[in-house]
Amino acid sequence: MKQVNTAFVGYGPGGSIYNAPILSSVEGFRVDKILTSSPENVKVAKRDFPQAKVVEDYSEILEDPKIDLVILVLPNHLHYSFAKRALESGKNVLVEKPFTPHSKEANELIKLAHQQKLVLTVNHNRRWDSDFQTVKKVIDNGFLGKVKEYEAHFDRFRIEVKQGWKENRENPGSGILYDLGSHLIDQALTVFGTPKEIYADIRMQREGATVPDAFELLLFYPTLKVTLKAGMLVKEKGPTYQVFGTKGTFLKYGADVQEEALKKGENPSKASEWGMEPREIWGKLNTVEEERYIESERGNYPFIYQNLYKSITEGASLAVTPQQACDVIKIIEAAHQSQDERRVISFG
Repeated sequence: MKQVNTAFVGYGPGGSIYNAPILSSVEGFRVDKILTSSPENVKVAKRDFPQAKVVEDYSEILEDPKIDLVILVLPNHLHYSFAKRALESGKNVLVEKPFTPHSKEANELIKLAHQQKLVLTVNHNRRWDSDFQTVKKVIDNGFLGKVKEYEAHFDRFRIEVKQGWKENRENPGSGILYDLGSHLIDQALTVFGTPKEIYADIRMQREGATVPDAFELLLFYPTLKVTLKAGMLVKEKGPTYQVFGTKGTFLKYGADVQEEALKKGENPSKASEWGMEPREIWGKLNTVEEERYIESERGNYPFIYQNLYKSITEGASLAVTPQQACDVIKIIEAAHQSQDERRVISFG
């Protein structure tokens, strides 16, 4: 099996918890270098990949001809500059979501990757959440007839504002719309495609917040309304997904189990029931034809790395194209325009 020599750039929780275990569960990748500087992250990096060299200078990765793939797990405002340097150095690149703070930057990277004949993708892993895969199956199989309304939530409860780049107004690409909204937007675009119009209500609700921590985003299609919501003050959560069609309704509570498994240090290759949701949070289908609980599809975060490996080694089509990831950023930009101008924005 051909080996893809890989370097992590950044090894905080995004690297060590959410990417490294997934990567290590997929055959064909070898981590040779890790760029990180904090003593705690260095310790974790050496524990996870003893064979890898931990470096503090990005050029040690870029100038290494053996490195095939660079995985960027950095604050959002650094995605563009680090990805650009990697592509210019002849490296394939996976960028943690969201792609870039601005669509102009994303388009430049797409053009550069094409010119260099390199693979560029974005880790929109929540397309392979168990709950979303189940919702997609219900819609695609026509269980609801023609879908007329879709509502998805990514709610949390955390009163305190965290110190760090995600909630720092000085950093482009910070705030909940980029952080959690990018997941919800990507999922909606995957199912329904590009909307015709967009309206957004974006707020700072917690004391001390300097970047948005709540939003409601409406995507309008010719015969469909999509509502995407996220907030940090949701103590009692409602349905994660609500889908309404001409035949009935599908409701789904709870959350995909893969994130919590990763936080506990589990690895997909060593967990026989990886990505399997418990029966008590299966979604309920209630239509004119039937009423039953739908067994959840199995969550599958490793798929994005399996696809990436085949794309690099065999030229397979990417599951997450950079253009799709750029479209997410364009929606976010339109949402901010809608908030600033307090109006519906034409899109597409």
